[in-house]
Amino acid sequence: MLELLSEHACFGGTQRFYKHDSQAIGLPMRFSVFIPAHAQSARLPALFYLAGLTCTEETFMIKAGAQRYAADEGLVLIAPDTSPRGANVPGETDSWDFGVGAGFYLDATQEPWSKHYRMESWLEELRGLVLRELPVDGERIGIFGHSMGGHGALTMALRHRDWFRSVSAFAPIASPSHCPWGRKAFTGYLGEDRAHWAAHDASALMARQKEAPYPAGILIDQGLADKFLVEQLHPEAFEEACRQAGQPLTLRRHPGYDHGYYFISTFMEDHIRFHAAQLKS
Repeated sequence: MLELLSEHACFGGTQRFYKHDSQAIGLPMRFSVFIPAHAQSARLPALFYLAGLTCTEETFMIKAGAQRYAADEGLVLIAPDTSPRGANVPGETDSWDFGVGAGFYLDATQEPWSKHYRMESWLEELRGLVLRELPVDGERIGIFGHSMGGHGALTMALRHRDWFRSVSAFAPIASPSHCPWGRKAFTGYLGEDRAHWAAHDASALMARQKEAPYPAGILIDQGLADKFLVEQLHPEAFEEACRQAGQPLTLRRHPGYDHGYYFISTFMEDHIRFHAAQLKS
């Protein structure tokens, strides 16, 4: 059951913030939804947006400027929180890149994280909840995200090809098995066995593909002034994996742009139009 926390008129539609008791997580979880005016007469295509480290369900809706374009295209926007809240796992607030605000969109298998840190299962639960409770067409759903959420968007799209018709990302953690953020998260949530990590590494998942999973293409934007680019993000690894798999990829590199929402908002319209073209075809 959804609990409506707040509601705001926005570009002719409605911006809402919800809470529900998650069976997958075992705790209350929050998410936000923008519903354009078109929903008064039809079930609409939708986009899930997965935010990055330290963000919440509010960050994207406040900072990205996406509602203007979603209203124009008639797309529902859904932004989940980035981790469980209130799990009270020892150490979950000790660092900004692991634990609270850093769920990495996977199901932890290691204690004590495995009880509540089940973000992939929650996304499945949330997808079903959205289809039951909101005016969303389940056959026309895309996914995109930023940084940790870009990692999540790519891996969710590759692990659950039947859930999504389109995928894009801003500055994703494209090869988490080979960067400090990913190694820290994967070791804590999944354990030391790197064989388990590959199932949640977008570059490794793409390299396994026998044919292009998204023949209409994947879009990635990356700022070249991003301080995390060299050490953490590794878009070139995903680019090479796509080449091997025959997956069409548009990877745009932008001089002068950093990792934040000034960068994201600059290219948000392109991503909304990119998904709209695939979801409405």
